[in-house]
Amino acid sequence: MTLRTARVRVRGNVQGVWFRGWTEERARELGLDGWVRNRTDGSVEAVVCGDEAAVEEFLDDCWQGPPAARVTSVEVEDADAEAPSPRGNGFRTRETA
Repeated sequence: MTLRTARVRVRGNVQGVWFRGWTEERARELGLDGWVRNRTDGSVEAVVCGDEAAVEEFLDDCWQGPPAARVTSVEVEDADAEAPSPRGNGFRTRETA
């Protein structure tokens, strides 16, 4: 299994539409670790870590999100060098930053 850690920023109508809750559910379904939070600029940011194929599936799914979301962009950057890694810590929602 190849591990990957990615930081994703999702923009559009993504706050107030249950995007963070959807993100947490989807990440757990895929066995990913990490976190999600709203940003003060109206975007949603997440860091996900796990099997590379599961991370790719999650990132693809971010273009859809929950039914009320209207995603206009999904920005992804590899975060493999970040410390500490979220691997093994589960998935949680953080406070807005």
